[in-house]
Amino acid sequence: MTAYTPLSAFDPNRQPANDSGHRFDADRRWAAAIELGFERREAGVTRLTRARHQGPLRVQRPFYPEGGQGCCHVYLLHPPGGLVSGDALNIEARLDTGSQALLTTPAAAKLYKADSHGVAWAQHTSLSVADGATLEWLPQETLAFDGSRGEQVTNISLSGDAKCIGWEILALGRPASELPFKSGRLEQRFELSHNGRPLWHERQTLDPAHARFTGKWGQGGATVQATLWAVGLADEAGAIEALRNQIPASPRWAVTRRRGVLLLRYLGNQRNEAWAVCQQAWEILRPELTGQPAHVPRIWLT
Repeated sequence: MTAYTPLSAFDPNRQPANDSGHRFDADRRWAAAIELGFERREAGVTRLTRARHQGPLRVQRPFYPEGGQGCCHVYLLHPPGGLVSGDALNIEARLDTGSQALLTTPAAAKLYKADSHGVAWAQHTSLSVADGATLEWLPQETLAFDGSRGEQVTNISLSGDAKCIGWEILALGRPASELPFKSGRLEQRFELSHNGRPLWHERQTLDPAHARFTGKWGQGGATVQATLWAVGLADEAGAIEALRNQIPASPRWAVTRRRGVLLLRYLGNQRNEAWAVCQQAWEILRPELTGQPAHVPRIWLT
């Protein structure tokens, strides 16, 4: 797997392997990185004060659909639209004290089949939320094509009274095209900490050759999975009750809490259903977490 490299370590003077600037062998690496910084300014408005990038990662201008003093909405763009062998994406966002930001993406991310060398891709996301700040991390779903190989690492660090809500939605294969995820290997790691102490650490490997992939004690043959988390709710038990009462009951999703983290899980075969469950849960939880009603990003409707 490709190791995480901070943006500051990228060398713009590095000599390319050929005239195109890329390698095309087993040592290929096409890196992209972005650093975002948010600060709370006068009258309580959150401003995007830092947006430094390397390679094909960008953000659109910030939006304020909830009013000038509301949450700062930012769309994270990766123009290629997906990850291929050798891609290495590093995403970093820092929210300063009292700021509030919602980060999402304009479309589903695609994880393409590995090349003939089996070179993996990597995506590392690091999110830091200071005391009194609130982060909403709501990327659109990820679609993993058959034969894809890579790792996704998400690290969220909370300080003081920081709050956070977010999700990860993953769909395997392309069932509509009768192209199931029958080869490849994905590794996902998630680390959530508060004041340097771990709240929730998780690692899973998705490998069709492993018994866990089809076993009822593991993936059970499901092609879609989702996890939604929320930290900072004043009444976790009441929030869970609201979710159970307002989201249509189904054996494909469940919700619980542990060490101050509310967790909702989905495991099934319907991407649209997984998205609907997560979006409805966010719409229920957001007023409890931020005191503001959910305001659906316009990009989700296009």
